[in-house]
Amino acid sequence: MATFTSSLPDWLLQILDEKSRELSIPKNKIMEKALTIYLEQLNRAAYIKSYKQMSADADTLLIAEEGMADYLNQINASEEDETR
Repeated sequence: MATFTSSLPDWLLQILDEKSRELSIPKNKIMEKALTIYLEQLNRAAYIKSYKQMSADADTLLIAEEGMADYLNQINASEEDETR
């Protein structure tokens, strides 16, 4: 595991210390979990942004519609095969 040094505001370190004592969890574990959650939220925001951009693109919508039509045809063909 790598080690890094960082500066944080005193007020934030105070809250971190209080929560660490309250929850009996080491401060580095709280920071690790908080950073993991934050980075996941950034990824979600990036995905949402990209999907919104794609939804405004007519070519992308056309490709998606064609793909869904093919998918529906495959489902219908599969259902027909099962009933025979």
